[in-house]
Amino acid sequence: MNIIDELTWRDAINQQTNEAGLREVTEKSSISLYCGVDPTGDSMHIGHLIPFMMMKRFQLAGHHPYILIGGGTGTIGDPSGRQSERTLQTMETVQHNVDSLSAQMKKLFGKDANVTMVNNYSWLSNLTLLDFLRDFGKHFNVNTMLAKDIVASRLESGISFTEFTYQILQSIDFLHLYKDHQVQLQIGGADQWGNITAGLDLIRKKVGPDAEAFGLTIPLMLKADGTKFGKTAGGAIWLDPEKTSPFEFYQFWLNQDDRDVVKYLKFFTFLDKVEIDALAEKTKIAPEKREAQRRLAEEVTRFVHSEEALLEAQKITEALFSGNIEELTTEEIMEGLEHLPTVTVGNEPTNIVEWLVETDIEPSKRQAREDVANGAISINGHRVTDIEHILTVTEKFDGKLIVVRKGKKSYFLAKIVD
Repeated sequence: MNIIDELTWRDAINQQTNEAGLREVTEKSSISLYCGVDPTGDSMHIGHLIPFMMMKRFQLAGHHPYILIGGGTGTIGDPSGRQSERTLQTMETVQHNVDSLSAQMKKLFGKDANVTMVNNYSWLSNLTLLDFLRDFGKHFNVNTMLAKDIVASRLESGISFTEFTYQILQSIDFLHLYKDHQVQLQIGGADQWGNITAGLDLIRKKVGPDAEAFGLTIPLMLKADGTKFGKTAGGAIWLDPEKTSPFEFYQFWLNQDDRDVVKYLKFFTFLDKVEIDALAEKTKIAPEKREAQRRLAEEVTRFVHSEEALLEAQKITEALFSGNIEELTTEEIMEGLEHLPTVTVGNEPTNIVEWLVETDIEPSKRQAREDVANGAISINGHRVTDIEHILTVTEKFDGKLIVVRKGKKSYFLAKIVD
């Protein structure tokens, strides 16, 4: 299957500048293509991952991806999608973020010869003001720049000249990669269409009208309820395991709506049409089994993190679901429960009923006695049914934690202090 046909089947194409031309060059031979990300932070989140999944598909189809980390453009900031100016970062912060994002990209794309990492600081930093104005600024019409969606959305609230010129810098990136590295295609999110077409215009003005260069954007990703994909009550889902643990990452995908799961399988996994169609059918017939969600969570967690991280996430998930947490380590408990209700307690022996009320796990002694007597309370994986039970700190979980399970799904974490 041609790569354009595959992206079309996956509903992964929003706009193309020349579909017939791009299809022709990708069928003739391998091409080089690029997608960029600015180092505004030290980790990507899953929203950033969307265009880079398409880049990975091109790589697997035998094409050569160029990953551009915007060490130059990141010093001024893309105006896309905001109604206020970015706060400029120090050069030290930008470089730290460049290093962090580069490491993430190498993990996703590998370190072989079929991927190239570039930083636009290496060429943008060499431009003088006069070079910028004479060699590039002269080719940009201000009226055309004002009409771009990215800029037009900011005119009422205001936009600085710095952010206004961002599209020129990104156009210079495309021209540089086209001339020096024979990169013919730029991929970006739907909001990058104006920047991509500006780059194509610059290439044709500087190189010639017959230059074979192309642009392709990815659709805006929305959930079935109309909200933006990737946002949760707890914030963004990061690729950095220190910001979003592999367990949390796995759970995010595992908990996707039946209405969204097939779309996400197409976008975020490398499963073929036969497998995805089979999972779609299982979702229709037996949605309660959530087979599609499990496969989605497995595939994406393995790709972004590792097989080892996936197995650990599955281990924690199974232990918390079944209540058999005895074999989990302290670190695994913290990973699985760190965002759940947490209290700090002392290490003095205390009656179970009184302790549950003092920690606000139970609203009253009457309710506490009832839940204990009915077997609804488990402490560190063991059910407690005696209302006279004395809770004492043990060596379990290094003597640092008490894990309370109330009913089948509710967990509480008590951190022990001396």
